[in-house]
Amino acid sequence: MTSTSTQHRAEIAVDGMSCASCVRRVEKAILAVPGVAAANVNLATERASIEFAEKPDLPSVLQAIEKAGYSPRLEQRNIEIEGMSCASCVRRAEKALQAVPGVVSASVNLATEKASLTVAEGLAEERLEEAIAKAGYAVRKPVAAEAETASPPEDRRDRETTHLAGLTLISALLTLPVFIVEMGSHLIPAMHMWVMDTLGMGFSWRLQFVLASLVLFGPGLTFFRKGVPALLRGGPDMNSLVVVGASAAWIYSVIATFAPQLMPPGTVNVYYEAAAVIVTLVLLGRMLESRAKGRTSQAIKRLVNLAPKTARVWRDESFVDLPVYKIAPGDLIDVRPGERIAVDGQVTEGHSFVDESMITGEPVPVEKTPESAVTGGTINTTGAFRFRAEKVGSATLLAQIIRMVEEAQGSKLPVQAMVDRITAWFVPAVMAAATLTFLIWLIFGPSPALAHALVNAVAVLIIACPCAMGLATPTSIMVGTGRAAELGVLFRKGEALQSLKDISIIALDKTGTLTLGKPELTEIITTEGHVRGDILRLAASLEARSEHPVANAIVRAAQDEGAKLAEVEDFKAEPGFGVSGMVEGRSVVIGADRALQRAGIDISALAASAERLAREAHTPLYIAVDGSAAALIAVADPIKETTPQAIQALHVLGLKVAMITGDNRHTAEAIGRKLGIDQIVAEVLPQGKVEAIERLKSGGNAVAFVGDGINDAPALSAADVGIAIGTGSDIAIESADVVLITGDLTGVSRAVGLSKAVFANIRQNLFWAFGYNVLLIPVAAGLLYPVNGMLLSPIFAAAAMGLSSVFVLTNALRLRAYNKS
Repeated sequence: MTSTSTQHRAEIAVDGMSCASCVRRVEKAILAVPGVAAANVNLATERASIEFAEKPDLPSVLQAIEKAGYSPRLEQRNIEIEGMSCASCVRRAEKALQAVPGVVSASVNLATEKASLTVAEGLAEERLEEAIAKAGYAVRKPVAAEAETASPPEDRRDRETTHLAGLTLISALLTLPVFIVEMGSHLIPAMHMWVMDTLGMGFSWRLQFVLASLVLFGPGLTFFRKGVPALLRGGPDMNSLVVVGASAAWIYSVIATFAPQLMPPGTVNVYYEAAAVIVTLVLLGRMLESRAKGRTSQAIKRLVNLAPKTARVWRDESFVDLPVYKIAPGDLIDVRPGERIAVDGQVTEGHSFVDESMITGEPVPVEKTPESAVTGGTINTTGAFRFRAEKVGSATLLAQIIRMVEEAQGSKLPVQAMVDRITAWFVPAVMAAATLTFLIWLIFGPSPALAHALVNAVAVLIIACPCAMGLATPTSIMVGTGRAAELGVLFRKGEALQSLKDISIIALDKTGTLTLGKPELTEIITTEGHVRGDILRLAASLEARSEHPVANAIVRAAQDEGAKLAEVEDFKAEPGFGVSGMVEGRSVVIGADRALQRAGIDISALAASAERLAREAHTPLYIAVDGSAAALIAVADPIKETTPQAIQALHVLGLKVAMITGDNRHTAEAIGRKLGIDQIVAEVLPQGKVEAIERLKSGGNAVAFVGDGINDAPALSAADVGIAIGTGSDIAIESADVVLITGDLTGVSRAVGLSKAVFANIRQNLFWAFGYNVLLIPVAAGLLYPVNGMLLSPIFAAAAMGLSSVFVLTNALRLRAYNKS
């Protein structure tokens, strides 16, 4: 039996196997997948070795393992790719990575020059590097944290821009004499006479040959190094178009200069200036594109620069300056006035005010005293303090923000799938169009037909711009998500950018979202035979066992009045109803009206008071002692200052606002009237929020749900877009698509507004990129010649191609100015 190539072999780690029968079951499941030649599962290593008879189909194998009841172990990886220049490169790199056994999915982003991969755990990095190298690109190695901290490297994009600027300058200096001599002779009779009398046509052509050759095989060599291998592999890219176009003009001119007898009469002309100017203008376009790309990633650069490189850390009985990467949890760090805080932690001594605007967006510094939390990247103002490090490295809030922004910037939106399908065949189609143009002009064109055929075919090759098509979507996403982070909005999933623009209803949780989430006890109404202080002590004793914000309000009120809390037995909490237990031998129940009614307790004596309090936007809670209604407690959760402004901003965007709450209907309606909320869904149990969202979705409505990300996780997942209110210290909320770093609800309107702005920008870019190619490729082919005698010079084609990419990038950069709230 012939051994299977390593290219058709994959290994997958499998969880959940416990015995030999598990091994057999997994093997049978894998072998049943079409194309699998052999499968060997090892229980000790928990790995499956698979050999494929043909192209590996890993997703089907993973699906088969899951259907058998086991879990394949997968991991996410990101790699940086060098050498990509257009959308065709993206497609080729993706195909190369997807062909590696062990790669489940691969998504390559031209703007960030990164690939996001889902791979089988343990896949060797070398396999990915080999695949990328075979496709004609290279994997960029990451800089070690130590080296980066010790000596920050010069920005790669700046180096690239500087290098391209140098090549462009050299190319321009060599091209200028060629352009002046050749084009000047055509346009200015006196110049023509001077060239003929002084230089002579033969010397002029040979001089142009030397200068144009220096341009093509000097600065222009960068196109040949990438374009020729791509051509030989049968996968031409943007560089290939430039190489073929410029080389055709150069070769034609060389034959005209040194072997004119080989050419038909009337066709002996030179186009050195076209070849040289094409290279110069494309280099200029690449340089401008590189500079603009660098500006698109400035949001990430600013975030990275917020982190200081060193900190004063207590080591060996003194404070010493250490690189931040050497800080460990538990280290004591000294912060002086004006310094940036290195990592997240808690103040141990001292007093100061810290500028946290990079997190909260609020310009007013926040007071810090012992036990206050501090965040890495924020700036100490005038005081001095020391704090204990708690979260370091990738665990800090700043690192989480950077990671989320990078992931969102690198993601591909559904709209990109359509662009990818078109660009997959774009370059080959352009080369076919250029060939067809050449043949049509050669057969049907006016004299000299060969010269006309060459010029028009070269113009078609040069004017095509897959770069603009490849950059249209990712650059807008990069700039938009970066700007969003600066405004306190993190898109955890790039898809949310596309979904959010179509939202018609914003559903809001009440506690902690519309309100501060810190309820206060406002009133206690007792029934006959019960004393206020006694009721408060019993209620606080029971609620001390609960973590609910309302419970905390009752406990705080009792402690403020000096009440001594009692022991509780048989404590029981039922979400949506309330709490119950035995306090000092007495049965106590605290909860909503439904809780007491279910227990068969008559609450009619307190019903009128409860209705009055609810109308005043207070939440009424009933207390029953030993089976009878004893008191009514009123709790109010203050509305956030920014909430009315946030609701108004959502209405301005044309959105309907709904509130979903477990609170009393009268209370909810009172708050709704006060804030101008369109729809109230009240008295909903926690598990009922998902059903409420499904009801809001009926009729084709797209719904976004805004909650605190903890007890609202199911609702966040059920909505079309889940928006979590961040706490400022823990923003890694897995169930949300969008995270608002602060508790400010105005971030919702910012997120929706940004989504609409980003997609308007993407539509403009795609319209330009596709419209440009659809309109100008036929013009370059000579479509207008029969109408008005117009032909497009390859020189103008090169200028238009370069400007196309620059237009797309510049348009995307306009998103940096977005500032609507």
